[in-house]
Parts: sequence; C-alpha cells; structure tokens
Amino acid sequence: MAVIETLADLPWAEHLVPAELPLEPDGNHDGVHFDRVELDGSGGSRFMECAFTGATLGAGRYRRSRLTDVWLADVRVVGADLAETGWQDATFLRCVVAGVQAFGSTWRRVTFRGCKLDSINLREAHLTDVVFEDCLLRDPDLAGAKLTRVTFPGSRITGAVLDNATLVGCDLRGADLGVSSGFAALKGATIDGAQLLDLAPHLARHLGITVT
Repeated sequence: MAVIETLADLPWAEHLVPAELPLEPDGNHDGVHFDRVELDGSGGSRFMECAFTGATLGAGRYRRSRLTDVWLADVRVVGADLAETGWQDATFLRCVVAGVQAFGSTWRRVTFRGCKLDSINLREAHLTDVVFEDCLLRDPDLAGAKLTRVTFPGSRITGAVLDNATLVGCDLRGADLGVSSGFAALKGATIDGAQLLDLAPHLARHLGITVT
C-alpha cells in the first residue's frame, strides 16, 4: 500500500480541525488534528480521517475504540490501554509504542515505518495486511494472535513470543528475526536461507533433535 509521508498530502488534510480537549469516552471524532497534545484516554470512541502529529497517548484507556483512516507521525504511545481496539487503513511514521496493552485488537491494512515497538502485548490480536518497515520490535507478545499477510522488511525483531500464534501467508524475509518461544507458529511463514541458519538450533531443540 502507498504510504503518505507528509500531512499536507493526506486527501482530507484541508478539512482537518484542531482537537478540543479533554476527550470524552464513547465520542465521535471525524477530521480532527491532534497536534502536539497529550491524551489520557477515550475508551469506546470512534476516530475517522484523523491525524496525530507529535502527540502523546499516555497511560489512559482507549479500549474498544475504532480508528479508521488515521495517520500518526512522531507520536509516543506509552503505557496506553489499546485492548480490543480496531485499526483500519492506518499509518504510523517514526512512532514509539512502549508498554502497550493491545490484546484482542484488530489491525487491517496498517503500516508501521521507522517505528520502535517495545513490549507490546498483542495476545489474541488479529493482524491482516500489516507492514512493519524498518522498525525495531523488542519482546512483542503475539501469543494466540493470528497474522495474515504480515511482513517485516528491514525490521529487527527480538524476543518475540509466538506461542499458539497462527501465521498465514506471512513473509519474514528481510527481517532480523529473534524468537524466544513458539517456534511451531513459524509454520506457514516464508523465510530466507540466512534466517533458517539462525533459527536452526532453536528449531532443533523444539523438535527434540540432538545435533553433534
């Protein structure tokens, strides 16, 4: 999918209006620009054609919110509760996502570019047509998650938890791949020869193979 790099190039940029804070739970936010603001939660809300630039999503509850056609650049998402949220047609550019609870969430046609994701909880999440490009993912918890056509070009992954995860049509080539558990979930993924060599000792242990 084409990634829009600048705010002005968004097809709905000219219709954006400044955010009015604080946000109320279960609100509707259409065409809002959240520029350099600190948000502390807005559970059950709907965001459509919104832009977030230089904003901070702190340790508040956004649970069950729905975000469609949203664009985030240089945003910090730290300690936020994103459980059971729904994301569709979203772009994250140079964002930091750390200590986030996003279990049971749904991500469809989402691109992360140049982002750092640290200890994100994506247990039981569904990711479809998601791209992590040139990203750093530290200790992502994907236990029980379903990943469909997810790619990681140029990204580094360390300590990934894949227990009981399902990967369908996922292309892991081009990534520095580090898995801590759940190697069986790699069934159905595409990797390259270098990745296979790196994973071989772990796969041997998983299969009970003794290598001498």
